[in-house]
Amino acid sequence: MSQKIEISSRTIIFTVFFILSLKVIWEVRELIFGLLLAFILMSALKPAVNYLEKGKIPRLLSTIIVFISAIFGVLFLFAVVVPPLLEESLIFVKSLPILISNIFPMVSDYFNISSLTSFLPDITQNIIQVITRLFSNVIFIVSILFFTFYFLVEEKFLQNFLYKFLNEKKAGEIVVILNKAEKRLSAWMWGEIVLMTLIGLATYFGLFILQMKYVLPLAVLAGILEIVPMIGPIISAIPAVLVALAISPVMAVYTIVLYILIQQLENNLVVPMVMRKAVGLNPIFTLIALTVGGKLGGFLGILLSVPIALILETILVEISRTKD
Repeated sequence: MSQKIEISSRTIIFTVFFILSLKVIWEVRELIFGLLLAFILMSALKPAVNYLEKGKIPRLLSTIIVFISAIFGVLFLFAVVVPPLLEESLIFVKSLPILISNIFPMVSDYFNISSLTSFLPDITQNIIQVITRLFSNVIFIVSILFFTFYFLVEEKFLQNFLYKFLNEKKAGEIVVILNKAEKRLSAWMWGEIVLMTLIGLATYFGLFILQMKYVLPLAVLAGILEIVPMIGPIISAIPAVLVALAISPVMAVYTIVLYILIQQLENNLVVPMVMRKAVGLNPIFTLIALTVGGKLGGFLGILLSVPIALILETILVEISRTKD
């Protein structure tokens, strides 16, 4: 018995509109990325602006103070940390084939280590190119800074914007949800920054005491990979153990003990203290978000994946609560 499938004109119009909407969103993805970055930066800086405003400093002046301080802080960090980090990282990548050959000499009988690791300099070069391209796009950077500054100064911008198109009740509900997402994002972001900094510093001083080579890139890698749950600390320990094995087996044991000790301190002391006010994502969801973000948006997608997932999860949770 054959079934007749009817497709209404309304369904066709909706489908066409949906496809066109996706195309438009894809075409203006840089603008959307810029607005999202501005929202994330605003969420991070807003607590400081609010604190100064409570101290009887006008909001505009508070925003200017916090904004300029943040810019100078980032520039100082780049000037002090990035040059030696890139230099030491390139030396480490170039010496990696020799390290692997010295540790596992039998491998060279079956594989060409140089060819297997030849792509690593390309990875480093690609990361440098992405960062350079990002900062060379003056309009993109200026627009992010402008939107961030505007969002900070005009605290009720979103509320006033929504009131123009929605009724007061519906607009108020959306503003409440977005405010919760913003606060959650701010707490998570600062918690992660503090956590990554503490783990990076602990790794740096631990490896320095052990008199290891390539201490700075290994410590930075350990700090950055803190954002990747479960497998991040394991991945960051692998190159450190390889470097230690090239020195001596005893050094490798010391290095493994150091990373285990730092991980235990993080899980039992640092995370409960730093992240007590931050509600992050489930580790599995975080890994999924990072994977999807990398596939869709490359380096920028990875950068935005977890904040976007946090915002979306908060919105969905709050919508489900209001329905209940």
